[in-house]
Amino acid sequence: METNPHNSTVSSQSANDISLADLVKKIKSFTQYLRSKLLLIVLTGLLGLISGLVYSIFKKPLYTAVYTFVLEEEEKGGGLGQYAGLASLAGIDVSGGASGIFHGNNILELYRSRNMISKTLLSTVIFNGKPQKLIDRYIEFNALREKWDDNPTLKNISFNGNPDSFSRLQDSIIIDLTNTINKNVLKVDKPDKKLSIIEVAVFSKDELFAKEFANNIVNTVNSFYVLTKTKKQLQNVTILQKQADSVKSILNSSIVGVASAADASPNANPALSILRVPSQRRQVDVQTSTAVYAEMVKNLELSKIQLRKETPLIQAIDTPVLPLMVNKLGKIKASILGFMAGIFLACMGAAFKKISTKMID
Repeated sequence: METNPHNSTVSSQSANDISLADLVKKIKSFTQYLRSKLLLIVLTGLLGLISGLVYSIFKKPLYTAVYTFVLEEEEKGGGLGQYAGLASLAGIDVSGGASGIFHGNNILELYRSRNMISKTLLSTVIFNGKPQKLIDRYIEFNALREKWDDNPTLKNISFNGNPDSFSRLQDSIIIDLTNTINKNVLKVDKPDKKLSIIEVAVFSKDELFAKEFANNIVNTVNSFYVLTKTKKQLQNVTILQKQADSVKSILNSSIVGVASAADASPNANPALSILRVPSQRRQVDVQTSTAVYAEMVKNLELSKIQLRKETPLIQAIDTPVLPLMVNKLGKIKASILGFMAGIFLACMGAAFKKISTKMID
């Protein structure tokens, strides 16, 4: 039996027409259903509008303190070529070596470390003319004391004293606060990966806390960074300085010894050479000490040059200044968003109810 291709095409078109017609019919039916629920949808939208307005009124603004600075580190071996040969004879390496653990972007991880954040929290600053620890300020404006009222061990907990002597409970609270600040309060980044500009942002409901925390964590981390980068070379300078001072003391003593020996026999008989021996010995000591002291001073100056070379330059660009940037949801915007959310939820609820009813039927 032969099949007419024309009839098959007509049948396919007819099926498509029916499907499209059904779709239009369903859309009209659903639109009519929503119209029947118009009052409920509008009331739900008004409820959302009121909710958004109330939220904007009671929602505390979020302040942002931004501290930006530039970090410049000299390249290893740069600018000291004229001293390299002399320094190598003195046993000092000014050519540099491995870049070390604190190189490049590793300073960003220091800002996120528990140790740096906890040190910042335990630092004391001046709020409205009164000294207060940042951790106490954070607990105060987050109303954590009120939440701890039911727990007698937490109610009167203090963070004064030596942090090394803190109890397990005190350390536990500091760790929890540190994790919270790391996730929700502190953000450290490089706005441009090609540049050495670092941006530290602090977000807080308390404007003064945001400003002081940003300033203190930058000072804490950058001081630790510089100290760690230069610690080895600083120790070398200190040792060389002590050695130079010791040799200088011996040299001064030898010079005094020459004068004493000369005074002991002011009119020595030229025929008696033995009388000149003490003075000559002192002269040898002076010459030896002078040569050693000159070498020590040379080594010390080279070491100081290396220390200045390894000391990174950290220069502030922008520091937090009151009033801080504030991120607050306006009443009009919150009301519009609440109204739209209410309308959307009402429509979705009506659609879900209609679909559920048809499935049951």
